[in-house]
Amino acid sequence: MLTIVLSIHLILAICLVGAVLLQRSEGGGLGMGGGSGSGGGMGGLMTGRDSASLMTRTTGILAAGFMTTSMILAIMAGGHSKPTSILDNPPVTQQPAEPVVPQGPKVPQAQ
Repeated sequence: MLTIVLSIHLILAICLVGAVLLQRSEGGGLGMGGGSGSGGGMGGLMTGRDSASLMTRTTGILAAGFMTTSMILAIMAGGHSKPTSILDNPPVTQQPAEPVVPQGPKVPQAQ
């Protein structure tokens, strides 16, 4: 299930980047926005309001899908662990170490 949602998420991300890059630049940032002073514009299949309306709607739908899959992935990633607190576990008390008594060298016994 996680693999399917992650695959859809990646496809949506790539499509969202493409949709944003295909939109017409309002400020003419790249110089190919097709404004009134550029002399003709892009001259593609969709022009004017139709393309702006379609691209805006497409971008919105892709963004909504991207956010939805992001939330689903976040829920799936954190669903297997429950929150813990340091106050739930009692402190571990350490026993004092026994003093080490030095012993003399071992002498082998004759048989």
